[in-house]
Amino acid sequence: MQSGYHELKIKPKDVSKTAFRTRQVCRGVHRRHLAVFPNDEEHEAHLRQVLQILREMKLFGKLKKCKFWHRKVAFLGHVVSGEGIAVDPMMIEAIKEWPRPTNVTEIWSFLGLAGYYRRFVERFAKLSIPLTRLTHKETKFILNALCERSFLELKERWTTALILALPVGGAGYDGKVIAYAFRQLKDYEKNYPTHNLKLAAVIFAL
Repeated sequence: MQSGYHELKIKPKDVSKTAFRTRQVCRGVHRRHLAVFPNDEEHEAHLRQVLQILREMKLFGKLKKCKFWHRKVAFLGHVVSGEGIAVDPMMIEAIKEWPRPTNVTEIWSFLGLAGYYRRFVERFAKLSIPLTRLTHKETKFILNALCERSFLELKERWTTALILALPVGGAGYDGKVIAYAFRQLKDYEKNYPTHNLKLAAVIFAL
């Protein structure tokens, strides 16, 4: 919003008083029309309706913070387009240039970034096992050949990651990937019979 707050210094105890709600401003406009919408023509009509209501209420947007009719948008390390969701090319370059970890802190840092993009990497949890083990307190830090292979394999998987299809209710995907999901079994789960493991997989997927 344009000038949603007057930029004045206020006392910390009064900060809560600066919050405001506009619950009734867009009354009559369905909430989903204000978010991502698959039908461009219908969405344009909804957008005009929302903007008209804001104008009538004398609430104005900040144009330099708005983007209209872009075919692709970079958002939180991803590129969202009509084709689907991809890893931001800037992040791919950062991953390519990521140096070989030399201590546990650097392993944590690498795995933190890796975990953020895990849905792009098939069997991520299994691939990262050698590196994850290095973060255990009882494990001595030795980046052996197995760990090195895990590190390089994860980097390679990111730089060649698929574009994930956007989930659309009722539509087929023709074998396209929406997201990968995989995790390691907890110690107690390793004793589960097969039917319990299958149920655990269903619960995890949900």
